[in-house]
Amino acid sequence: MKYSLVIPCYNEAANLPLLLERCKTLSGHQNIEIILVDNGSTDSSSQVLSELLPSYPHCKSIRVEQNQGYGFGILAGLKTAQGDILGWTHADMQTDPKDLLRAIQIFEANGNQLYVKGMRIGRPLADVVFTIGMSIFESILLRTRLWDINAQPNLFPRGFFESWENPPHDFSLDLYAYFSARHQGLPVHRFSVKFGERAHGVSHWNVNWAAKVKFIRRTIDFSIELKKRLP
Repeated sequence: MKYSLVIPCYNEAANLPLLLERCKTLSGHQNIEIILVDNGSTDSSSQVLSELLPSYPHCKSIRVEQNQGYGFGILAGLKTAQGDILGWTHADMQTDPKDLLRAIQIFEANGNQLYVKGMRIGRPLADVVFTIGMSIFESILLRTRLWDINAQPNLFPRGFFESWENPPHDFSLDLYAYFSARHQGLPVHRFSVKFGERAHGVSHWNVNWAAKVKFIRRTIDFSIELKKRLP
């Protein structure tokens, strides 16, 4: 069984050398494919990838010419993936690509018809409180238990991805995928992942409370749309 992990990268030039070194530990596994999506970066990400990727033959990259959202970049990567099990994680080094190996163990022990998702530990208290609030709101609104919705990585069978209809192009993709797994009755397996500090740069959404409010508004709008799709 082959596994494809998509990593969307938007202006992560400073993190890419570190990220690729983390991915190097996966190079001994012939059944793992790493797809780095240069998601319309305006920094030197394209140049860095061009220079470094020849040293990491298990990794490849694709380029989205104009950034159209976090989710859009992930979807672009998933569409090119060759694996039987597909998924994604972040490029900011707060989650470790090596978590994929632990996810693979879950699939090997339980079969491939699963949705496997991390559960973050080691986060600041304010972020934990924010996550709890959003989890409770989404669970009540969508009548489905949804916890730590934006945790990484997310992994699932190809057939599940092929069943998606009109997935969102922004950060709501995490919610869409998680909810869809619950709604379709796909068993959800969670495992703890350490959530660290960014090595370089700043978050593209979790910058301050104003950014969080914007994120909340967009998530609520999509959640209401998602609820309308329920029978």
